[in-house]
Amino acid sequence: MLPKSLKNLIGELRKLPGVGPKSAERLSMHLLRSDRSNIEELAEALVNLKKGIVLCGTCWNVSEADPCKICDDESRERKTVCVVEDVMDALALERTRQYRGLYHVLHGKISPLNNVSPHDLKIQDLHSRVAESAGKNGSAISEIILATNPDMEGEATAMYIAELLKPLKVKITRIARGLPTGGHVEYADDLTLSNAMEGRREF
Repeated sequence: MLPKSLKNLIGELRKLPGVGPKSAERLSMHLLRSDRSNIEELAEALVNLKKGIVLCGTCWNVSEADPCKICDDESRERKTVCVVEDVMDALALERTRQYRGLYHVLHGKISPLNNVSPHDLKIQDLHSRVAESAGKNGSAISEIILATNPDMEGEATAMYIAELLKPLKVKITRIARGLPTGGHVEYADDLTLSNAMEGRREF
């Protein structure tokens, strides 16, 4: 009954996380009713998404340049690195304006059920980053803040990283339990994240 182009759009939108059949249909109909200029702007933004973004070679955050603005900012506390699962987690922590250190984005978490091993993440890059910083006078990394999500996979990832970094004699802390078990950093409110960061403890 629906035109093929509309059915194709609904099918593509359903592939997005959190978009079910009904939501995909509503979004498609909204786009169909929108001005052509709005559609063209959206299409251009989607096409340019991959063209204008790179991964920072230091922290693995998304950026328009390498290094990213945070890693390149000399006013940041360079001895502290906050380890997060995803880019959106770093963004959520930045919104609190409480943390002034650097980040390290893992791009996931250890999950054997989903065939995600430590080698699939940026964990070895974190180890190398900490180890290499030890030889830099005045800028050696002295604290790693583990800010993985407080679910089973996030906890397993934090424990793995803590064990891996122990020989490097770096202080390892875990963000406080301001987040509910099973919750996600990305969806927490600013106050909860601020309290969690301030109340971090030795891991």
